[in-house]
Amino acid sequence: MKKIDIEYPFEVRPLSKDEGGGYSISFPDLPGCLSDGATPEEAIANGRDALRAWLSVAQEFGDQLPRPYSVVSGRFVQRLPRSLHAQLIARAKEEGVSLNTLVVSLVSQGIGRRQPRTRTGRPPTAQSPRARYRVSATRKVS
Repeated sequence: MKKIDIEYPFEVRPLSKDEGGGYSISFPDLPGCLSDGATPEEAIANGRDALRAWLSVAQEFGDQLPRPYSVVSGRFVQRLPRSLHAQLIARAKEEGVSLNTLVVSLVSQGIGRRQPRTRTGRPPTAQSPRARYRVSATRKVS
């Protein structure tokens, strides 16, 4: 059997007291693939088990696996005040780029500035509940 290593993005979020407390983990690309734990680390460990089980069942039934990030189209629509829209058009013209290119650049820069950092200046690791994580699981395929 051939081994395939697939990484799927996942999200960890705190659960409210009404939801039982702890942390939840979900895999947006894999419907129904979720788990939880008392800590972010426990949720991630349980999530790895859930991911392996999900992939195993998909293999057993011969289901096609979704590609990572398949739920993301790369497109969204945002309404802006007319004044801001006009400023963006003028800036794109000044820089000699399309409005789309300018907006993607500005959003990318903004996200880069807002990334949480640890004391070492690095992005957070799996110990941080604010981080988005990637998990991989090895799946045997015939």
